[in-house]
Amino acid sequence: MVRELVDKSKLVATFSIVGADPETGEVGVAVQSKFLAVGSVVPWAKANVGAVATQSWANTAYGPEGLALLEQGMAPEEVVAKLVSGDPGRNLRQVAVINAKGEASAFTGEECYDWAGHKVGKHHSAQGNILVSEETVTAMSETFEKTEGPLAERLLKALEAAQHAGGDSRGKQSAALYVLQEGAGYGGYNDVKVDLRVDDHPEPIEELQRLYELHKLYGMPSEAFVDIEGAVFEEIKQQLVKLELLERADQPEYEGEVQEALKTFALRENFDDRWTEERKIDDKVLEFLRQQ
Repeated sequence: MVRELVDKSKLVATFSIVGADPETGEVGVAVQSKFLAVGSVVPWAKANVGAVATQSWANTAYGPEGLALLEQGMAPEEVVAKLVSGDPGRNLRQVAVINAKGEASAFTGEECYDWAGHKVGKHHSAQGNILVSEETVTAMSETFEKTEGPLAERLLKALEAAQHAGGDSRGKQSAALYVLQEGAGYGGYNDVKVDLRVDDHPEPIEELQRLYELHKLYGMPSEAFVDIEGAVFEEIKQQLVKLELLERADQPEYEGEVQEALKTFALRENFDDRWTEERKIDDKVLEFLRQQ
């Protein structure tokens, strides 16, 4: 058998979760592995179609082929069956497929290394191989179902719970978060809402969470603005002088030099989506300015 000839130290120990939010149209994958740059192998997704996670001697053709089959109208269970039926290495494969409706299906080959398995639940499928125990997948699934909020945050919470429950038996190295939603990409030009990867790190999930917080700051639209007046106006001027973007803090009006200086700061720090020409400042930009 192929399994008997394999050096287990070279296998990819991985746990992942595919998820969908039918109400928002979000679909995505979160994954962690003892493998360099797992985000380049496991997660695949397409807005309004679904997502695929391919792992354990991953057949990367499962990604694009699975999404194409979903787009043709196949149910996830049919897609999984189609993918593995013609694959001579299927007994060593693990794959999960979910559509935009939240219907999911998964497959774990009988020769995948213990512990290996999957759990399909409401709007998700959690799976892993070479894990400490089944609890890793159980924790992923249960956490996803009881967590609220954007899909990306639910996937991240599930990943974190999986690691706390045991995770990979061989350790940690990389992680990724990939979420799509129609028109949710940068500037509205594409569907990539979140695409974050930690390719090599001693604590990949923690680093992925840190990057996600930065992504929320830089890559998500404003939710609240503060009027630039009174004490806020004076504070902004003082900070701009400190940053040498404004010559003096006794400028009486916002329009003119103060506005241009603040705009320079905002765009220099990549707060393009949080800038407004009105006499207001995004609350997160204000907090960031205060910390300079």
